[in-house]
Amino acid sequence: MSMITDGALPLLRLMHLVSPSLPVGGFTYSQGIEWAVETGWIRDADDLEGWMADQIGCSLRYLDLPLLVRMQAAALDRDRARMGGWVDSLLAGRETAELRREESDRGRALADLLVAWGLEDALGWKPQLARSQAAGFAFAAASWRIEPRDAATGYAWSWLENLVLAGIKLVPLGQTRGQQTLARLATLIPNAVAAALEVADEEIGAATPALAIASSAHETQYTRLFRS
Repeated sequence: MSMITDGALPLLRLMHLVSPSLPVGGFTYSQGIEWAVETGWIRDADDLEGWMADQIGCSLRYLDLPLLVRMQAAALDRDRARMGGWVDSLLAGRETAELRREESDRGRALADLLVAWGLEDALGWKPQLARSQAAGFAFAAASWRIEPRDAATGYAWSWLENLVLAGIKLVPLGQTRGQQTLARLATLIPNAVAAALEVADEEIGAATPALAIASSAHETQYTRLFRS
């Protein structure tokens, strides 16, 4: 059997990280989409596309991705204190209890997986990584020498795919229409990543009032398919 070249391995590791089969529960969350559908804010594919595009241009571009890049740098430097500070910033940017709980629940699941994979120092870093899924993703990207731009692109894709698939089930949309929506939204990711790499520390932060309202209301929604 031929050996995998060093250049191909980071790409394969990234594909592993963003795979929907990863047991961190991403498919169980809708981040407010479930309530937005029930209340009529999202009624069709166009509404879903607008909802997601707004988040790509706001929270993903100015909060999630800039912090992910900084977490990866902290992991490369083996600076746990700096990592903890960036995790604090991310959790502060999660505007509802549901969104913060999702971040930490998925963080714990991914931290366990990193330890099971045998990544160097993963066990010692587990208290920091278990607080945030983004922290675990960044730690794995650093350990596997995935380029920060590629890591940010993969993270954005995984986030987008999970939520569009939730929308396909909830609106509901046909698979073809849903995949068309996903394909159009994917074209927004490269520019969001490029912009996120240029965001200064003092510019990090985003407000998404509609998402916050939907997520808060989802906590008491009468019937729910998704956890958030």
